Amino acid sequence: MFILDAHLDLAMNALEWNRDLTWSLERIRRRELVQNDKKDRANNTLCFPELRRAEVGICVATQIGRWSPYFHRLPGWASPHQAWAQTQGQLAWYRAMEEEGELVQIRTAAQLETHFKFWQKLPPLDEKAYIVESRRKPAKPPIGYILSLEGADSLITLKHLERSYADGLRALGPAHYGPGVYAHGTDAEGALPARGKELLKEMDRLGMILDSTHLNDECFWDAMEIFQGPVWASHQNCRVLAPWNRQFADDQIKAVVERGGVLGMAFDAIMMVPGWIHNRSKPSDFNLKIERICDHIDHICQLAGSAKHVGIGTDLDGGYGNEQTPMDLKSIYDLQTIPGLLKKRGYKKGEIEGIMSGNFVNFLRKHLPV
Repeated sequence: MFILDAHLDLAMNALEWNRDLTWSLERIRRRELVQNDKKDRANNTLCFPELRRAEVGICVATQIGRWSPYFHRLPGWASPHQAWAQTQGQLAWYRAMEEEGELVQIRTAAQLETHFKFWQKLPPLDEKAYIVESRRKPAKPPIGYILSLEGADSLITLKHLERSYADGLRALGPAHYGPGVYAHGTDAEGALPARGKELLKEMDRLGMILDSTHLNDECFWDAMEIFQGPVWASHQNCRVLAPWNRQFADDQIKAVVERGGVLGMAFDAIMMVPGWIHNRSKPSDFNLKIERICDHIDHICQLAGSAKHVGIGTDLDGGYGNEQTPMDLKSIYDLQTIPGLLKKRGYKKGEIEGIMSGNFVNFLRKHLPV
């Protein structure tokens, strides 16, 4: 089944983890067997070939660069200018992947429709099915991506937001983890700063999507009051099922639903089950399986009164690997087990297609520029 993944840190993996995403999953893992600089080495779950095998034909791909001033407890760049430079390097990588035919950027509703229909017409995934007649080589259907910025610290000024919009940036999450320049995120406290209010007004003017993911509770409610445009939560599970401020409480989920938004289900174990201890717990401690995500899906559908406001936003390889995913998720391809799991719970075909891609596709149809 066709999948739209609403949150993938592709450029971060390429530049900070130094992964060549054109390689196979096995080749990347073999290269990392002797590396120990990051906890998830050799545990990655995605690459371009695997995304195609999983039928992830569209994704929301991120830029990310945190500013960490003196005494900041989280890693990042020493100045907003360095963080900006990091995101521009990530943009350059996306452009290079476009030139290679691996990716194609989606900026408008018309481009979304064209690319979505292109993937619907593709034959069953088989190397022999994709042949470029002039060269007699297997062709690669490009993966469409919508550009999003996770955390706004890298925006030196609001003019930089305008420049980013011209480069195709369509969604923005003002916060990530900890305190930020424009908003405060996971595990941080405080209301929305004045610069954050200005940012939201500029996003409104440009017609951008607000990604409410990672906003702390105070900033979330401030943003809901100030921002008038479209809102989604690209990778955001349910707090009642995995207690921690990283997830949304029921009233926050309802607020996104009331704005016509969609919440993407994330596959980081710490966001799926209660009691996970960072850097200590293992999926086997909880007998964690992919089916657990269906509990989060069910909960949102019950709150919303329909299956139209939930989708997939895996955050796979977002600073962790399959050491911190369900035991039966070894590759992003394993998302293809979800339709069967939902069918067993009584979901109808149209509802399942909506969850796997259609709900986010319909949202983007409405809110990408004409």
